[in-house]
Amino acid sequence: MRVRSAERVTEPPAFDARSVLVDGARMDRKTFHALYLRTPDGFKAELIGGVVYVASPVSLRHGKPHSDLIHWLVSYRNRTPGTGVGDNTTNILGEQSEPQPDAFLLVLPGSGGQTSLDEGGYVVGPPELVAEVAHTTKAVDLGAKKADYEAAGVGEYLVIDVAAGAVRWFVRRRGKFAEQKPGPDGLLRSAVFPGLWLDPAAFLADQPRKLAAALRAGLASPEHKAFVADLKARRKRTKPAKKPRTGK
Repeated sequence: MRVRSAERVTEPPAFDARSVLVDGARMDRKTFHALYLRTPDGFKAELIGGVVYVASPVSLRHGKPHSDLIHWLVSYRNRTPGTGVGDNTTNILGEQSEPQPDAFLLVLPGSGGQTSLDEGGYVVGPPELVAEVAHTTKAVDLGAKKADYEAAGVGEYLVIDVAAGAVRWFVRRRGKFAEQKPGPDGLLRSAVFPGLWLDPAAFLADQPRKLAAALRAGLASPEHKAFVADLKARRKRTKPAKKPRTGK
């Protein structure tokens, strides 16, 4: 509504969605999403269990392991056709949940994955693997967010606990997350993505060569070879049939 004066016409102050998207605010996902679209670039918030969480500034304590995590996942994706990686991507999980995980690895829809894209290009449904770097957000990542991922059907949840100097990898078993322990060789292995092997000690000690060596060993495993073949077979089954050509 315009306010008219004898001298000039003025506009009311523009609505700032950030005044509503504050820590602890409660709302449904559709309301959250509509407000989030009206925020400026650089503002980040998530909806977890119907509660808004606004991100704080990110230090190198988060940024360094985050970049290592993405590199590790992308290296796996590059050798595993039919999979995809997301970095800080909006993920629509339900009517009360729209997180923006640090990273995720998924099986692409065309290869039989359990996610899809909506008209806005946002990921809908639970990725097969979600990963978070927990520093200032540890209580949320291992609390409300873990509960949301579990309820939504995420297959695996990997948490890099920076404060504790630990890597925690949860695997879905009978509908619930169960934490797995490293094998005798000290490696953690994905139950959903064969060949996705992680050396947690090397990750935490910033030893990229050892980290890469563990992943290379996984990518050379018979299990990974079989998984790649299976993904290829899935793509063939889901590929739409070509329309027959007709003459004039």
